[in-house]
Amino acid sequence: MYNYIFGPVPSRRLGMSLGIDLVPKKVCSLDCVYCEVGKTTNLTTTRKEYSPLAKIVEEIKHYLTHHSKPDYLTITGSGEPTLHSRLGELIQLVKSNYEDLKVAVITNATLLSDRQVRAELSGADVILPSLDAATDIVFNQINLPHASLSVENHVQGLVQLRESYRGKIWLEIFILPGYNDQRTELTKLSTYIKRINPDAIQLNTLDRPGVIKDLKPASSIDLERISKHLAADQLEIILSPSKQNEAVIEHQDLESLVMNTLRRRPCTIDDLGLIAQVSKSLLEEQLKVLEEANQIEVKLQKRGTFYCIKGKGEVNT
Repeated sequence: MYNYIFGPVPSRRLGMSLGIDLVPKKVCSLDCVYCEVGKTTNLTTTRKEYSPLAKIVEEIKHYLTHHSKPDYLTITGSGEPTLHSRLGELIQLVKSNYEDLKVAVITNATLLSDRQVRAELSGADVILPSLDAATDIVFNQINLPHASLSVENHVQGLVQLRESYRGKIWLEIFILPGYNDQRTELTKLSTYIKRINPDAIQLNTLDRPGVIKDLKPASSIDLERISKHLAADQLEIILSPSKQNEAVIEHQDLESLVMNTLRRRPCTIDDLGLIAQVSKSLLEEQLKVLEEANQIEVKLQKRGTFYCIKGKGEVNT
């Protein structure tokens, strides 16, 4: 079982994505109310080698030796990856040893005002930063940031990244009704988008349970309305994953894959089916075994039945 890599996971943005988890759960500079990973336990902006780089590289090498190549190697996971002080070294090692493997970094963008962080990200093919708020009031409500962070600092870091970075920037805006869907907030967000000038803007909303009970996703009608208000040509609304995993998982690996995936985030049986590419009946059998062994539990939500690690409490009912 791998400790630092997971998947490949069907991503709504990156196809089949092999995830790299650089920080322990849950080390982050934000404590977003919608986070599917769960509540932040170490709210920090301190950079250090949270997980040993040598072990991470060893797992990547082992995976790529024994499995088919994913669409992307995606640096993301259980917290904010730019907090890892050897992020740049990891990207360089991957690109020098696997030239045809694309690297993506999913980041909350709060550390981009740091020149060193921007330099370390320069080797990535795609950076997917997020910007959910245009005012500090909403920033504090939806993202619950470290005390040292502000919206202006956040936006300035994104502007500076655009000035120096030669790869693609796909800016994600996560819409949460009642938090950041007001006209005044969206108008200011539109102004910031023009300053940042990303290659693409991806409008997203809740897909899995968040930290706070009963959060609701934006409807497709709401997302269409918001997209028109933002009035950006390069904007797209993110849809559910449709690309299927071409790799065939061996049955003896199914328990490991399921547990590895659920350690990162709760999933429905359909989510797991897209990842594992096995029959629903086989998955049901495996999930039943894990439930009976008291390793996982079921949480019922309005958006479906989610499986999670027993006692972890990522899904709130």
